[in-house]
Amino acid sequence: MSVVKELIRTEDNGTISFGNYELAQKSKVSDFEYDGDVYKVKTYNEITKLERNGMFVYESVPGTTVLNLDTEENKMSFTVEGPKDAQITVELEEDAQYKIVIDGAEAGQMKTNLGGKLSFSVELEQAEQVAVSIERI
Repeated sequence: MSVVKELIRTEDNGTISFGNYELAQKSKVSDFEYDGDVYKVKTYNEITKLERNGMFVYESVPGTTVLNLDTEENKMSFTVEGPKDAQITVELEEDAQYKIVIDGAEAGQMKTNLGGKLSFSVELEQAEQVAVSIERI
């Protein structure tokens, strides 16, 4: 179990980690500066949400912990953990096709909607970590 006690942090490898699904009450950190952007995280056991420069990036229901979030122009990758299965929504390029790989297995291809949102589920058990990779095709 490796929840992010400080709610959001920069990792040594240049990625960010955020979220604490163990919290019973909503907690948030605003104005976290990383790589020229300003991040805001809201997290607790029911939901985890991340915004960059006021724009949606990530949301999970129920709450999760995300480790090593790496976003590039056509790719997003991270490791997610939580106490039970989670529905995850991420913001990508609108009306584009993406390949999703969950825990090393291809989970298929999905197209984002006009808002750029992509939703999928991950199967989690208590403190199990699952690697997620989303790449534009």
